[in-house]
Amino acid sequence: MLKNRLAYSFFIFLFSVAQCLAQGEKKAIPLKNILAQITQQHEVKFSYIEDEIIVYAVVPPEKNWSLEQSIAYLKKETKLQFKQITQKYYTIFNDQKLDKPLCGFLLDVETGKGIENALLKIDKTAISVFTNETGYFELPKVSSDLIEVQHQSYQSFTINPEDLNVVNCPKFKLQAITQTLEEVVAQRYLATGISKKNDGSIEVKPKKFGILPGLIEPDVLQTMQQVPGIISIDETISNINVRGGTHDQNLFLWNGIRMFQTGHFFGLISAFNPSLAQTISITKNGSSAFFGESVSSLVDISSRTSTVEKTNSSISTNLISVEFYTKLKVSEKANLTLSARRSLTDIFQSPTYKNYSDRIFQNSVITDLNNNEIVNYKSEVEFYFYDITTQFQQKIGTKNELNIDIIAIENTLQFNQASTDLNRNSQLEQENFGATIQWKTNWNAKHSTEFKGYFSSYDLNSSYKTLESNQILDQKNQVLDTGFQVRHSNTISKQFTFNSGYQFNETGVTNYDKVNLPLFSRTITNVLLTHVGIAEGIFETVNKKTFLKAGMRANYFDKFDSFILEPRLQFNQALTSELRFEILGEQKSQTLSQIIDLQQDFLGVEKRRWTLANNSTIPIQKSNQVSLGLSYKKNNWLLTLDNFYKKITGITSSSQGFQNQFELEKTIGDYQVLGTEFLIQKSFNRFYTWMSYSYNDNKYDFEALSSTTFPNNYAITHAISWAGIYEWNKLKLALGTKWHSGRPITTPTSFIVTETNPNIVYNSPNNSRLKDYFQVNFSASKDWKLSSKVTLQTAASILNLLNAKNSLNRFYRVNTTDNSVESVDTYSLEMTPNFNVKLSF
Repeated sequence: MLKNRLAYSFFIFLFSVAQCLAQGEKKAIPLKNILAQITQQHEVKFSYIEDEIIVYAVVPPEKNWSLEQSIAYLKKETKLQFKQITQKYYTIFNDQKLDKPLCGFLLDVETGKGIENALLKIDKTAISVFTNETGYFELPKVSSDLIEVQHQSYQSFTINPEDLNVVNCPKFKLQAITQTLEEVVAQRYLATGISKKNDGSIEVKPKKFGILPGLIEPDVLQTMQQVPGIISIDETISNINVRGGTHDQNLFLWNGIRMFQTGHFFGLISAFNPSLAQTISITKNGSSAFFGESVSSLVDISSRTSTVEKTNSSISTNLISVEFYTKLKVSEKANLTLSARRSLTDIFQSPTYKNYSDRIFQNSVITDLNNNEIVNYKSEVEFYFYDITTQFQQKIGTKNELNIDIIAIENTLQFNQASTDLNRNSQLEQENFGATIQWKTNWNAKHSTEFKGYFSSYDLNSSYKTLESNQILDQKNQVLDTGFQVRHSNTISKQFTFNSGYQFNETGVTNYDKVNLPLFSRTITNVLLTHVGIAEGIFETVNKKTFLKAGMRANYFDKFDSFILEPRLQFNQALTSELRFEILGEQKSQTLSQIIDLQQDFLGVEKRRWTLANNSTIPIQKSNQVSLGLSYKKNNWLLTLDNFYKKITGITSSSQGFQNQFELEKTIGDYQVLGTEFLIQKSFNRFYTWMSYSYNDNKYDFEALSSTTFPNNYAITHAISWAGIYEWNKLKLALGTKWHSGRPITTPTSFIVTETNPNIVYNSPNNSRLKDYFQVNFSASKDWKLSSKVTLQTAASILNLLNAKNSLNRFYRVNTTDNSVESVDTYSLEMTPNFNVKLSF
């Protein structure tokens, strides 16, 4: 009996499987067609809203099934409700009572951010739509056909229209393609919108930027200071030190234009409008052979897009400035982009402005006036800044593209001193103006050529009129950099690409000083012509496990009749699916550098002046750098470790900002750095955190000085940063800390008084350090969707949340009133709030 039951059950099982297989072999057809077949077969009628059933396509029920069996089957497959009104009349409805179009969101599975410009196409039709900046899409037609989703950076997949037929617009998470030509070590590095690439560079996309502690918007030069190995020892973005180098040893490019001025407010705010940038690439080592003129890092800012975008605009304001941005789609193949930003500092003085002003004007001519007890006077300071950009993009046919970019940046400072019967007005102006024109042609699938012409003009002018002596000191520093570059790319195979090019530069620098009492004037102008040949090969295996880029840059300096060859190397190898090994190396040179003649030059605010190498007292700087790195990523953990060696030769003592026994020395030397950088990061669903550590052993070597080897002025031995970031929907919170060992200083041993020249006797150079630096920063932001096209973004930040009083620099001077030595400290920014409101439409 048991055997019969087993046999019977087995027979039923086989029959069911066979039936399912038979059903599976049949092709799914629209539900509307099935209902028409049942209507004819069983002489019934169905009432329904077509948009509610058109999304369904199922395998038809068996023809020998009864009406009840067929309806039960359709209810199970579609989850629709079938209600019998009369014996021969049925109504069909969706119990969710949808009254919206088919819509949804496409999100990055790792970051949760919307995916822009993804293509959705309804199968078997010509209908297609693109997602907007939040990843939202809306289909203009309801269909039962599958929806294909495609994006060049994400894995393709299909959406069943039934999945869209729900109350709310559903969210679909896409997996990024990690095996692409621009393969990355981490899609999220430090923050959303920042990634680390296999060529060793850090890439920032401001429009996808999440949040970082202390920032209210994606300020590129503040953002890069979160990267291990990059720090500013005086909190300004006009003094960014990468692996122990000086700020002028970094190359800053905006759409191919070299920028000599990078900050507003003399270094507290980036000079680059954060609403404008599309992609920012930061390279500490192993830069492409197409980039020269820097012995430290490369910061390449691009505000260009690969496609012609639709019209969009934004306007924003904070407690320091107001800015405007608009991108106009002037035709199907052309965009015109305009942006402008201006400070509000001369209109009203917010608490943020007051703190910024107190910080930047410390120990300058402006604040020294307040300590003058000889004359009783009043002083007034007026300051403002602005930046303007204009861009034009034109697609010509299917193979050509034209880009024209213009940028203007300016800081203006005026201060007035007045006594009972005297009045003096002094001023300082700093301006950078640049333009570029680029033509790119894609000859075919394997060949493309790019031509670029550009110029950049920098002017720093000051006029200081003293109240007591009627002395007037005028100073100017001017740089004019012009040139062009031709670049050709040849894709030889799927694994190998060869790039070649030629670059020409003419750089002129003028320094001017004039004093009326006693009468003195000097003007020094230098010009240098440079010819550069470039060759670079890129090899990448089909499985993307091996990446190799090797290049050579050959520089010929016309004035010196000399060649300098600069090899470059980037190598990245996947050891396992989680672990990658990296080798980066480069040799680079630099002919432009900044020096300090006197600490009070240019009112003591922007005291550095650009100078051109003369191959004698100011040699061409050269660098050699190599680094070995490991990256490990698994289960939302990211660990990176880099060990590097860096040596820079040809530096001058006047470029290092000495304020000890070497302040007036002019000699040539070098410095070398041995360091380690470590980052550990963990991402959770809505929360992620990271901590970084950097170690630098950074030493000078000046043979002509009394002490030949001693710690670098920019040697920060230990630095630790931590941040915790929470993102939920459109709310973002960030809390972070920065700690590093104090800056090296030279302490005095004694004080010698003579009738004509009292002076300080110092210990060995950089024999001591300031106290450790510690700061806590906080940021919060929230986006509000006001309509389908209008978004309100709000952000608030507090710098130095605990109001720590950190000493950034200390030097010693003679107090002639009592013939003593006094120390002068420069302190960090006090606790400073800021708030930003941005309307995008």
